[in-house]
Amino acid sequence: MLKAKLGMSPIAWWNDDLPELSDDVSLEECLRQSRSAGFTGMEMGRRFPSDPDEMLPILKAADVTLCGGWFSGTLAADGDLAANKARILPMIDLFKAVGAPCIVYGEVGLSIQGDRSIPLARKAVLSADQMRAYARQVTEFGEWCADQGMPLSYHHHMGAVVQFEEELDAFMAASGVGIPLLLDAGHLAFAGGDPLAAIDKHHARISHVHVKDIRRSVTDTLDREKESFLDAVIKGAFTVPGDGSLDFGAIVQKCADHGYEGWFVVEAEQDPVANPPLKMAQVGHAELMRVMTAAGYEVIS
Repeated sequence: MLKAKLGMSPIAWWNDDLPELSDDVSLEECLRQSRSAGFTGMEMGRRFPSDPDEMLPILKAADVTLCGGWFSGTLAADGDLAANKARILPMIDLFKAVGAPCIVYGEVGLSIQGDRSIPLARKAVLSADQMRAYARQVTEFGEWCADQGMPLSYHHHMGAVVQFEEELDAFMAASGVGIPLLLDAGHLAFAGGDPLAAIDKHHARISHVHVKDIRRSVTDTLDREKESFLDAVIKGAFTVPGDGSLDFGAIVQKCADHGYEGWFVVEAEQDPVANPPLKMAQVGHAELMRVMTAAGYEVIS
């Protein structure tokens, strides 16, 4: 039987890019709520301590493990491997000390994802040559991180240089096994892509899965010439499985068909007042348990 673990991102409680979409709860309360809903992992957020001697007792008390965390890479903009290595090394040391499975590489170089003044239609587009050079450099960076004892998982993302399905395909074709893939169903669907096709094409490199849902009533009605990624978040573009438009039964089954084992992480940034994080966690966990049981997964802690 295939094994899977269920985690969450703290972005449902506190949004680093949109402080107004944050619940005033402590790290301990965030972990308590997610664990009470059934999740055994949590990705790192801004309220986590950076010292493993501080973090481990908090995680242990909550009966939760660290299941990943975002690193803001800048290779698309500056190509500076040395600077990125220097910035990520403390994170590698921390993640190794607490037993995390991977660091999520999120490209912020040339990205518009954090700038509400720039509409979606104005995202940077790399030429074929630029994409190949970028992919080779990210692969080199991923290989170096793995050599330090902590693998990366590459996060395609709305507003970034790898957003559309064809950009993901080009990146994957030009990169190597040294940079595994984080498959994010919500970001790919928001970009007009097909998560099922992406899993078929790239399953051999998928090492981490974000089960982010979308509300098509929001994403399909955006004015992408005027509205930004953060505008979409504020409008409610994202939610948890079971509360949105994607068929997670099919997505999880497709992962199972290709033998994926590992973390499925709910990352659903939205207004915590209109969508209380504990309630959303409960909805997401119930839906994931339903579809994972149907797909033949054993969910383990």
